[in-house]
Amino acid sequence: MTRVEKAERLRALHLDPHILVLVNIWDVASAVAVARVAGCTAIATASAAVAAAHGYADGEQIPPGLVFDGLARICAAVDLPVTADLERGYADPPDTIARALDAGAVGYNLEDAMCPVAEMTDRIAAAVEVGRARGIPAVLNARTDVYLAHRDWAEERRYAEARDRGLAYLAAGADCVFVPGLAKGASIRGLVEAFGRGRLSLLSAVGLPDLDVLRQWGVARISHGPYPHRQAMAALATYAAHQLDQP
Repeated sequence: MTRVEKAERLRALHLDPHILVLVNIWDVASAVAVARVAGCTAIATASAAVAAAHGYADGEQIPPGLVFDGLARICAAVDLPVTADLERGYADPPDTIARALDAGAVGYNLEDAMCPVAEMTDRIAAAVEVGRARGIPAVLNARTDVYLAHRDWAEERRYAEARDRGLAYLAAGADCVFVPGLAKGASIRGLVEAFGRGRLSLLSAVGLPDLDVLRQWGVARISHGPYPHRQAMAALATYAAHQLDQP
């Protein structure tokens, strides 16, 4: 597939009858392993996992050059659409988007970290323009951290803030809205109704309704974030412990 075809394919997967499930990866080996699994239709990086694999903490601590070099190798290694977790866009969001697209990505996450809405919408509009200028209809997944940053808020308040931010992000050009931490069925249904089918992205979590239910409601995609990397590292530690526990 060409990059444009990959971008169009990734976009179509958000409206596919089967919900888009992304088992997030962090390097070429993990990308190839996941891509080989039957049913895998797209590859997604996880910023926390990519940072950890290079010895950095999450939160834009990793030098961006390492991110883009790794992303280019991942995109070259798999013949599937790749969407990249770009955190807040680092110091220069338009340049970050350009470098991610040049590396071969056809989708990306941008998170708000609860910044002012106008700041995030400006970033989204600039990112969309970068993709348009390159002729690549990349999929922008705009993340809002309401449910992660304000666990002490009542559900009604968190829901309203996520809804209002999401609508603003979609109006600015985002293709879908990522609301990690959201798990309550009524709020999920409400956001699907507010955003439209195929516009809500969620993070896999304990208490989240079954995939079949989420699909019926119109949720676009489910990501697994840093959890696959943590599982892989736990499995490695278990293997090492078994091998090293010798008389």
